[in-house]
Amino acid sequence: MAHCIGVAPNAAVTPTAEAELEHLWREEGQRLWRAVSAYAGDPEIANDAVAEAFAQALSRSSEIREPLPWLWRTAFRIATKELRRRRRRHPVPVLGSYEMPEPLVETLRALRQLPARQRAAVVLHDYADRPTNEVAEILGVAPATVRVHLSHGRARLREILKEQDDG
Repeated sequence: MAHCIGVAPNAAVTPTAEAELEHLWREEGQRLWRAVSAYAGDPEIANDAVAEAFAQALSRSSEIREPLPWLWRTAFRIATKELRRRRRRHPVPVLGSYEMPEPLVETLRALRQLPARQRAAVVLHDYADRPTNEVAEILGVAPATVRVHLSHGRARLREILKEQDDG
């Protein structure tokens, strides 16, 4: 097995690790889901990505040293893969039939216009309140790169939202 950040090779399975994952599900599951949903723009992708991340964590609990960052990174990677898969199959995004308050809809539309890395950085840092170093680990980039993505992403969001207000 390749060594991954946050994964300890050959660690023993412990009830404590499973209890910690259960605690994280209760304490962080909804927050993680909301962040992935905002990133993906689709609650079904968020459902699948978060559920799959926790399922993988349960099956690999003995290998994971830091479950919370691992869960965030894994859920976002699963969502990213699904978004890519859907874009290859259906270039035009399919909008859900659920209703949201108008400002939230406008914000989610604006987020979808950002490049994936900028969108992920903004959602993880500003919405999910993850520290820059953790966002860097989740995205697999340097903290300085995260700061650049945040700066560019926030500036572009301001432009998009201003255009929507002016229009």
